[in-house]
Amino acid sequence: MKNEPMTKKKLTVHLGETLRAARARAQWTQADVAERVGVATEVYGRMERGNLTPSVPILRALCGVLRMDADEALALESRRSTAWLKEQSAPSGEESPRMRRLMRTLRQMDNKQLVALSVVAHTLASSADE
Repeated sequence: MKNEPMTKKKLTVHLGETLRAARARAQWTQADVAERVGVATEVYGRMERGNLTPSVPILRALCGVLRMDADEALALESRRSTAWLKEQSAPSGEESPRMRRLMRTLRQMDNKQLVALSVVAHTLASSADE
């Protein structure tokens, strides 16, 4: 791959494989990554499958969120360390996938829905104490 020029399709497929591997290392879902980067889950899924090449700003965001080297993602030889990537805080492994999905759902609710859900949650928590 070093001496052979990459076609756009090969590059997009390589990038998708790199994204998938980085996401697996972080133990995130596609929706988790998409939310952090600011794209739709379907769009991120197309990137991972090698069907869509991200814009430069989205690629930069992906590299930061997934803590991956852009040179690796673009199949370039890296001759220097990417200090800015190492300086970023590690991805939070504290939240479970269920909690992240719940939080994503909550962010999509309007105030009335949140109030109703709060009442239900409070009732459930109170009945668990009895």
